[in-house]
Amino acid sequence: MDIYGDFANIYDSFISAPYEDWARYIEKIWCAHGATPRSVLDLACGTGGLTHILAAKGYDMIGLDISAEMLAIARQKGDGDGQILYLHQDMRNFELYGTVDAIVCVCDGINYLTDPTDLGRVFALARNYLNPGGLLVFDINSEYKYENILADNTFAQADDNAVYIWENFYYPTERINQYDMTFFVKDEGVERYRRFEETHVQRAYSVQEIKSALVGADLEYLAYYGELTFGVPKPDAERIFFVARAR
Repeated sequence: MDIYGDFANIYDSFISAPYEDWARYIEKIWCAHGATPRSVLDLACGTGGLTHILAAKGYDMIGLDISAEMLAIARQKGDGDGQILYLHQDMRNFELYGTVDAIVCVCDGINYLTDPTDLGRVFALARNYLNPGGLLVFDINSEYKYENILADNTFAQADDNAVYIWENFYYPTERINQYDMTFFVKDEGVERYRRFEETHVQRAYSVQEIKSALVGADLEYLAYYGELTFGVPKPDAERIFFVARAR
């Protein structure tokens, strides 16, 4: 089953990610580590929430995602103040036309790499396409979040045009998190709702696993932070940011 297919059309209505905050935070990370990027790749860019904000700030943006439907929504938003190149690719084997100064990946895109071998592959590709000294900045959902927040819980949300029910299952031995999502979306012009389902699978990674994969890809591990901070993540941190540099 494809993910982010029909869901793409209502993604922005239900996922309230703090893209403005993340954009400012990423700029602070670049500054703190002496980076002044011009060209930036947004891996797993989705509907372009972060991509458009960074483009409006003057960065030359590339947005890359595996979902054609999500990219279609991103393109509909326009380019902000910059030109955005969108690439419909799988980040596990992405190809660029040249190198970039920085790569970002937010909103737990890395957790979708359920095979640790793929984690190393993506980091190696990032190393290949980063200019020397370029920074890779990304986040992950923490093990704490999967075990204690998402766990085996059910979530639901509704607005005037759609309803979704999210049944979550976390398997701690395998460290796999499964989202079974059911949507009811109102058909335009009629009093009728269309039902569709998607299943998403993510993997929990420890900080040490991430560090080892970065070093194994010949990236220089620099730091990890609690979300929107420059401090070590607290034990109950739900999202952790990492910073690495191309040698």
